[in-house]
Amino acid sequence: PLAESVAIDTEDVDDLKHTRSRLRIGTVLTRGDLLKLALMASENRAAAALARAHPGGKPAFVAAMNEKAAVLGMPHTRFVDSTGLSSENVSTAVDLARLAAAAYRQPLIREYTTETSHTIELANGRQVQYGNSNRLLSNAGWDIGLSKTGYLSEAGRCLVMQAKISTRPVIIVLLDSWGKLTRIGDANRIKKWIETQALRQPGS
Repeated sequence: PLAESVAIDTEDVDDLKHTRSRLRIGTVLTRGDLLKLALMASENRAAAALARAHPGGKPAFVAAMNEKAAVLGMPHTRFVDSTGLSSENVSTAVDLARLAAAAYRQPLIREYTTETSHTIELANGRQVQYGNSNRLLSNAGWDIGLSKTGYLSEAGRCLVMQAKISTRPVIIVLLDSWGKLTRIGDANRIKKWIETQALRQPGS
């Protein structure tokens, strides 16, 4: 249940890449808030807590991820954790495009991945605001229906999006961008190219 409370635990701390988190040990949030932070802001500790609090724990959660990948026809994808921090998580551009298409059919995932910001309130009354990791969502020139960024030193900077360009739904998968802004620039270049092609082929 999305309204169920989950407390951040020491098990949720990233001991692999030592990434930072603003979710302190003992913080209690709803599963819905954790899901939103994981999808919107790539909050790794939230993703870890979701797996740990899943019925059957992390092993069952990861098994469910791999089962879903198989159902969606993603033969080159393997998950080992919920955060994506392990380099043993592998996939391909084609598999990720299939995943994005399936995720887009889920209204909650569309909503959570495209919100530009979200504020949580801690037990002591302090408010913490998170921003979406995809800055293109704040660009009025984009009509984005699904969005997820990612980064690992082994994988580079990645971006998976569903967007409407020239009235057509398009899925964009960008992997291993070398610079912080490269994936944003590449997405803009793809958008411009599609728009140019549409102008050259009216009615197509």
